[in-house]
Amino acid sequence: MNVIAVYSSKGGVGKTAAAVNLSYAASMRGKNTLLCDMDPQGAAGYYYRVRPKKKFNKKQFLKGNLENNIRQSDYPHLDLLPAHFSFRNLDLALEKGKSEELKGIFSNLADEYDVLIIDCPPNISLLSQNIIIAADQVVTPVIPTTLSIRALAQLIKFFEKIGVKRKKLRAFFSMVERRKNMHADTVRNYRKKKVFLRTLVPYLSDVEKMGITREPVAVTCPGSPAAIAYDRLWMEIWKRRIRD
Repeated sequence: MNVIAVYSSKGGVGKTAAAVNLSYAASMRGKNTLLCDMDPQGAAGYYYRVRPKKKFNKKQFLKGNLENNIRQSDYPHLDLLPAHFSFRNLDLALEKGKSEELKGIFSNLADEYDVLIIDCPPNISLLSQNIIIAADQVVTPVIPTTLSIRALAQLIKFFEKIGVKRKKLRAFFSMVERRKNMHADTVRNYRKKKVFLRTLVPYLSDVEKMGITREPVAVTCPGSPAAIAYDRLWMEIWKRRIRD
C-alpha cells in the first residue's frame, strides 16, 4: 500500500481539492483507494457526501478501529475514512516521543488497499510529524506566490528537523493563473527544481464549484483542464513512486 499525504502548513492552497481529485483519479485508474480525512473540518468527506459513523472519534481512530468506520463512496474502488471533529485534539492524544503511531495504525490496512491518500490538517505539529513519517510520499500544493514558496521552504526544514529524507517530498504548482506575471515568473523560476512535479493545476471555477456539486471535477466537468491536470498529476505521482 502506497501512503500519500497531501499536506501544506498554509491554508487556501487547494490541498483538499487535490486530495479529493487525486483519490478519484487513482480509483478510476483501477487502484483500490482509501481517502483518509485527517482534517477536523471534514471537507474531504463533505465533497464525497460521506459522514463519519456516530461512534467514531479520535479514541477509536488511535485504537486502530478503522475498518468498521470506513465508508463506501459512490465510485468503484474508492472508500473514505471521514474525519471527526474530535480530530482537532489528536495532537494532545498522541504520545510524545512516539512519532510512528500512525504508521502502525495505517499498516493494518495494507492488505485492503493499493493507495491510502491522507488529507492533512494545515498546521505543523506532532500530528503532522506522525503523518509525514507514515507517508511514502508527501505531496504539497504550492501557489506561485512568495508566501507559498516560503511555506515550502519551511516544510523542507521541518523534514530535516525530524530526520525524514527530502526525496519523499513532492511539490506541485496549484491554482495557477498564467495571466498573472508573478505566477508565470515563479513557475518559470522554480519548476525545474527537483522537488517540483511537472504538472500544473490551473485556477478554475470548476474546482471552486466542487463545494456546490460535491463531486470530483472529473465527474461534473470531465473535459475540464483541471480534471485533466489532476489525472496527469496522479499519474506523475504514481510513476515517481515506481522510480523511487
